[in-house]
Amino acid sequence: LRDYRPGDPLKRIHWRSWARAGRPVVREYQDEFFVRHALVLDTFVPAPTAAFEEAVSVAASFACTVGTQESLLDLLFVGPEAFSVTAGRGVGHVERMLEILAAVRPCRDRPFATLGRLVLERQASLSGVICVLLGWDEPRREMVSRLRALGMPVLVLVVAEPPADSGAREADAAAGVHRLEVGRVGDGLARLPGPT
Repeated sequence: LRDYRPGDPLKRIHWRSWARAGRPVVREYQDEFFVRHALVLDTFVPAPTAAFEEAVSVAASFACTVGTQESLLDLLFVGPEAFSVTAGRGVGHVERMLEILAAVRPCRDRPFATLGRLVLERQASLSGVICVLLGWDEPRREMVSRLRALGMPVLVLVVAEPPADSGAREADAAAGVHRLEVGRVGDGLARLPGPT
């Protein structure tokens, strides 16, 4: 509610407030903005592995946080087809997202670029992206680079075996990549920086 200004439509007058305040008052409407994040799950492995199972668990842990936050979360992954499932703010239920995650299988017959296209098609409506990846190769780097070039905040989590040399670990950190080692994912998640 706000004071009447010349030119305001008469249908927006809030009569009760006018009677109480003794001056014309109108209702003003504004668009509501939803914070919307994408949770991108990499399913591109030839067969289920320990890293794949842990990546699904990491995605499920992020999905569980939706119920307590005032935001939307789009789960994006590729299986037999490209999937997008939304939860949060009364749009969808986290339980349904967790059921879908429980049934996720590796994608063997499509290229990783399919996932990159799925994410980039939705970038205009997103506030940020959480990528749970199974490697850090050129197609994955390219997808993250394109998102960052668009000004999108991206949290990159790579679930994999520990790198053989410390130089790779330092390069990952410099690129803003957080490596979650198989068998020690909980420790890696606990070391993630908090929101800024």
